Amino acid sequence: MYQPAHGRFVVSEPAVLLAELCAHVPATLVTLASDGLRASILPMLFEPDDGELGTLRGHLARANPQWRDISADVEALAIFNGPDAYVSPSWYEEKRLTGKVVPTWNYTTILARGLLTLHPEPEWLLPHVRRLVDRHEAGRAVPWSVDDPPDGYVETMVRAIVGLELRVTRIEAKRKLGQNGSAADVQGVIVALAKGTPDERAVAADMRTESTRS
Repeated sequence: MYQPAHGRFVVSEPAVLLAELCAHVPATLVTLASDGLRASILPMLFEPDDGELGTLRGHLARANPQWRDISADVEALAIFNGPDAYVSPSWYEEKRLTGKVVPTWNYTTILARGLLTLHPEPEWLLPHVRRLVDRHEAGRAVPWSVDDPPDGYVETMVRAIVGLELRVTRIEAKRKLGQNGSAADVQGVIVALAKGTPDERAVAADMRTESTRS
């Protein structure tokens, strides 16, 4: 992933960011097949202490041809994207001072690479599905559980999926949140985005947090 020479967008603890994003957003899993690249969107669980850089676990529909082309010797890429938003030059103090400004895009993203192992066995899939459901149902007023359906229903459903495990060998993370701009320009963008869409407000919040780290 491209990082400018100034280095201000580099994340010092990428595994921490991976854990944060993985808990809230799905991965885009990219693999190489015999006829080119394949990609699927899927929620994943991250175990930071399993392996040198951690392990990601997820599953694909058995009908999805992507898993059939996965090779244990070919690296896969899992992409997790945080909030992103367009940034207008009109929000910069620098526009008023010199006019020397251009549009940009603010975002947070992380790339995790590693080799994949497939897990079609029910004894792997059932605990995985339980952990995934429990994570996303936690905090709900009436959380759903894999124990709620009739006996045997979930066991039947997992026959339609294939589990996968990505042992992370490299993590790259980037927060592009205006760190290369002046404090006045950053504040102008935060004020403008805070009035916008949910994604724009989320980027404004990320920018506030990042500005406190500087």
